[in-house]
Amino acid sequence: MHHSRHTTFRKESGFTLIELLVAIAILAIIAVMGWSGLDSIIRARQTLNRELEQSRGTQISFVQLENDCAHLVSDALLPRRENLRAFDTQLILIRTVYEDNRAPQLQVVAYRMLDGVFTRRESVATRDLKILDSYWQSALNGNDNMPVVKLQTDVAMFQMRTWNNDENSWRVAGTDIAAGAVPVTPAKPGKDVPRKTGLEVTMQLLGQQNPLLKIFLLGAA
Repeated sequence: MHHSRHTTFRKESGFTLIELLVAIAILAIIAVMGWSGLDSIIRARQTLNRELEQSRGTQISFVQLENDCAHLVSDALLPRRENLRAFDTQLILIRTVYEDNRAPQLQVVAYRMLDGVFTRRESVATRDLKILDSYWQSALNGNDNMPVVKLQTDVAMFQMRTWNNDENSWRVAGTDIAAGAVPVTPAKPGKDVPRKTGLEVTMQLLGQQNPLLKIFLLGAA
């Protein structure tokens, strides 16, 4: 009796190399598409956060400016002395500070735009004109030790104009100081100082197409 041996070959199940390459290529495409979508979301969120931060800084800056300009010291409290100086990218003014059950006091406030950052500084309130003179002069010279508060970043351009009723026109900040002349300051009281009644501020932020413009009435409070 003859027995024939039959060898059975079993085909093992699995993926071929081509199938694996196709699967890897599909996964790579999906990963790239997912990363592109995620990157777009992250960029959009960063842009939105930057715009919100810029809007917040602008609102704070303009509200603070409006408040300081509204409380600009009057002629009665500070006669024959300069109460506001706008030049280059700096604004220095003297405001009246009112506190409960106390006589009004005076305070030097200084704004400046430097290296794209808009800041505000303020002195201690006082009724002593000699102390006020020193605060004013230090602010003009830029060597004061008043604490600095950052109001706005990403500032590309900052310009000012002032309105003088005597001239009935706007004047670019700083041009009201005659070249070579010694300006009248609180430290050197002299003749009547022309009072400015309006301040125009133009601020251009990085990434923004149009500049922001605001006009403040001086001494409205």
